[in-house]
Amino acid sequence: MREQPEVRHDVPSQSRRGFLFDGMRLALSGAAIGLLAGSPRLVRANVTSDDQAERDANILATALGAEREAIAAYLLGANSGLLSSDVLSVALSFQGHHKEHADALANAIRQLGGTVPEPPKRFNFPVEQFRNQTDVLEFAAGLERGAVSAYAGAIPLFENRDLSKAAASILADEAMHWAVLRQALGLDPVPGAFFS
Repeated sequence: MREQPEVRHDVPSQSRRGFLFDGMRLALSGAAIGLLAGSPRLVRANVTSDDQAERDANILATALGAEREAIAAYLLGANSGLLSSDVLSVALSFQGHHKEHADALANAIRQLGGTVPEPPKRFNFPVEQFRNQTDVLEFAAGLERGAVSAYAGAIPLFENRDLSKAAASILADEAMHWAVLRQALGLDPVPGAFFS
C-alpha cells in the first residue's frame, strides 16, 4: 500500500481540495450525462458568444480534472487491499459514476469548441496515511464533500443555464456519494439541514 499505482489516464495533477479555493473549478457527476452527452444543440443552446462558450468549456475542463482525480482516488482505494468486499463494491460503483461523468464532460467540452486537456500520468495522494478502511473512506468522503462545495460555487458561473441545471443535479449526486461514505464511517449521513 506504500506505492501509488500508475494510472494510464484519468488522473489530475491537483488535489480536489485545492480547487475549492478556485471559484472556477467544478466537479460534475451523474445526472448531467443526459444534458452533456451527445446534444451539441443543448450544450450550445443558451451561449450567445464564443467567449461565453470558452468560459463554460474552461469550467468543464476543470471539472474533468476533478472527475479524473476521483477516478484515481477510487482506484487507489480499490487497489489498497484495505476495503471489505461490500465497501469495495461501493467504491467501484462510485468510480464508475465518475468515469461516466468524465466522458460526458469531455464530450461537452468538445461540443463547446474547447480542447479536452490531457490527463497527467500520476497523482499525489497521501497514501502513507492509509492504514485501514476508515482512512480510505475519510479521504474519499473529503473528496466528495469538496465536490459538493465546488458545485455550490460554480453553478452560477455557467453562461449556459442548461449546464447550471446539470451541475445542480450533479451536486445532488455528489452529496449522495458523500452521505453514503459518511454512513459507512458511522457518521450521521446528513449532518444538518444546510450544507456548510
